[in-house]
Amino acid sequence: MAETLDHERLKTPENTDTSRPRKTDFGLIPIPKRLRYDPERPFHFGIVLQIAFGFASTFTVANLYYCQPLLIELSKSFDVSYSRISNVPTLIQAGYAVGLLFLSPLGDLVRRRQLILALVILSTAFTIGLAVTNSIEVFIALSFLVGVVTVTPQVLLPLAADLAPAEKRASAISVVFAGLLLGVLVARVIAGIIAQYVTWRVVYYLSIGLQAIVIIGSYLLLPDYPAKNLNLTYFDILWSMAKYCVTEPILIQACLVNIASSALFSSFWVTLTFLLGGEPYHYSTLTIGLFGLIGICGVAMGPLIGRIIDKLIPWYASIIGSMGVILFMTVQVIGGGLHISAVIITTVGLDLFRQTLQTSLSTNLFSIAPEARARLNAVNILAIFVGQVMGTSVGTKVFIEHGWRAGAGLQLALAGWSLLVLLLRGPHCGRYTWFGYEGGIEARKSVVEARKRAASSSPEDSNDKPESPREKNENDLDFETGNTTRRGSTNEDEKESQKVDLTK
Repeated sequence: MAETLDHERLKTPENTDTSRPRKTDFGLIPIPKRLRYDPERPFHFGIVLQIAFGFASTFTVANLYYCQPLLIELSKSFDVSYSRISNVPTLIQAGYAVGLLFLSPLGDLVRRRQLILALVILSTAFTIGLAVTNSIEVFIALSFLVGVVTVTPQVLLPLAADLAPAEKRASAISVVFAGLLLGVLVARVIAGIIAQYVTWRVVYYLSIGLQAIVIIGSYLLLPDYPAKNLNLTYFDILWSMAKYCVTEPILIQACLVNIASSALFSSFWVTLTFLLGGEPYHYSTLTIGLFGLIGICGVAMGPLIGRIIDKLIPWYASIIGSMGVILFMTVQVIGGGLHISAVIITTVGLDLFRQTLQTSLSTNLFSIAPEARARLNAVNILAIFVGQVMGTSVGTKVFIEHGWRAGAGLQLALAGWSLLVLLLRGPHCGRYTWFGYEGGIEARKSVVEARKRAASSSPEDSNDKPESPREKNENDLDFETGNTTRRGSTNEDEKESQKVDLTK
């Protein structure tokens, strides 16, 4: 369990002084000695840190969803109409989009330990305001601010990829994703149950306590990993995000797949309320809320999924995830409105295979540029957010106007689109290859790595001269993803961003 950092990806510049690690957070609070960065003593990404990452992801992202089962109680408490109170979840999600775009990329510019602590402290302070205010205007404004700072999981995700060794990176990513999905489910269930028996304010009191635990845990457990890309400015970071959106085939493929899969997922869960509350089930609101617990079965398998993905080229895991979603959505199309067993089977399978798809796509995505993982992740999560908005809007309309089978059919079509996009670009394509297949079809990462080692041990060219180290690096086959990095593919911006300062 004691793993080392991937120093092949992040190396200390020769002129960097690493003998004086930072000793305080925010210049005031001492950092525990064991958590201070030391290049001679790499951090261990063990089970305790994995649990901490999962816990923090669960109970920070939950801030976005506590309000959803509480809207009726909130409208009564503040004496406002349903249309007015519906601004609360809308503005929380709008704030989240703002945070994704403008705050989460800071993970490529500042030290993540301090960024995470600041975000959770702010979200806790805003949640205190939500719990005590008697003004609907203040409640709505604070809801927006809570959304803005609830991007902690999106800072943790690339940090987990940095801390974990390459051969266990998918496992690390899967822990954070499992926490994200669990937070969505747990928030709705907890809020729904509490609101049945006591005031809605207790939900936010509980959230304050849970976030306080995250703050304490972050202080005691989170490594002070060095800042990256200090040669870049904040505006350089934002500009590079826009640039990646049009120059990186792997990123664009992942975004297109995630837009469709997240639209499917959000459409399924929103329309599930209408399905279970109407013919032939007629379940109560509480029962429908508890139904979300079924999805935890799929989420709980996240770490196992990560271990499997670690053994495969990520493209194949994405194909498996996409085909699994198609299979279970077919079950929903056939029997979702006829028997509850079909709905239960679909719920478990959908959570399981969508998590497989997301984890494998992120694993592949983070191989593009290790120094830009926060920016790449921000673009990817924004695509997921766009898909959620589309799925909620279009899926609800199709269900209401055409019935449950048409709604499930739309979700199945979205799953088919995801698979088609994946098939347009093969598992071993070069970084800048947009379409097609190259480099074979081997699925096992260990075999690809062995072939690479064999090729490196007997270099040949037309003059029987070994390649220079630079030529070897330019033509390397990425062990983690199977993608080929072609000669001349590194642009000036990437070369600049690879200068990593490990002292500040």
